[in-house]
Amino acid sequence: MQVKQAMHKGVRWADPDTPITELAQLMREYDIGAIPIGENDRLVGMVTDRDIVCRCIALGLDPNSSRARDVMTDGIVFCLERQDLHDAARLMQTRKVCRLPVINAKKRMTGMLSLGDIYQAAPRPLSNNAIKAVSAHHK
Repeated sequence: MQVKQAMHKGVRWADPDTPITELAQLMREYDIGAIPIGENDRLVGMVTDRDIVCRCIALGLDPNSSRARDVMTDGIVFCLERQDLHDAARLMQTRKVCRLPVINAKKRMTGMLSLGDIYQAAPRPLSNNAIKAVSAHHK
């Protein structure tokens, strides 16, 4: 199975200067836990709901004046639409990430692949291994 068969299609991304409050509102509105950050037509980072809590609120930053670039994880791990789902799951395991932006052959983001998507689409041994590996640091 290819990634494009399991991913959430159509994904929104935000500019690095997007206010944290706006990111939180988008997460709530779309019921998502992460927003890729893009600049000059390329992905440069990711902001998760955890980033907002741990890198903004817990550190005493003002969510009204802080921006995506202040809390985002720099660099981005992604997968390809045509990539085998097993390979994407292994990438999540290795990099300990719960979500991967999905890129097409034209280097355009077309979706997001989450651990939940892998759990729903992949054989149980693969999905169970991915979940265990990504969450292992929480033991």
